Amino acid sequence: MSVAFRRESDEEHLEPRFELPIPPGPNLVTARGLRLLEAKVAELEVALPTLSEDDQRKAHLRDLRYWRTRLATAELTEPRADGMVGFGSKVEMLLGGKPRKIDIVGHDEADPASGRIAFTAPLARALIGAEVGDQLDFGGKDAAIEVVAISLD
Repeated sequence: MSVAFRRESDEEHLEPRFELPIPPGPNLVTARGLRLLEAKVAELEVALPTLSEDDQRKAHLRDLRYWRTRLATAELTEPRADGMVGFGSKVEMLLGGKPRKIDIVGHDEADPASGRIAFTAPLARALIGAEVGDQLDFGGKDAAIEVVAISLD
């Protein structure tokens, strides 16, 4: 019989399940971010014994490995206290003339829709090191950002 007509199993045709990718670089977290990581790991650990289906359990264990790794590598980082924008800062600014508020946080805490952006995001990188009153180039535009206020997380 031709190999084209032979079917060994359904398993050989499934896409492989890879581990969830860990963002490169340090795993900086705010105090809030650390609490969120701890809560996520606890939530996944509590749910684990209730899973009986093999595929569901494997996916859950993969998620649990990711979040345990993120918790184990978390580096609690205090916000800058020198009046400059840094990790953990809350920034009020004018972006293209429109008011905007953001918090600069770690990867796992980031939620752009809520105004929390990762410290590696282009906007955060443009702001880090700035002071109130600074005008910064961003997105190929001169003075696209004006820092209005900086506070700590």
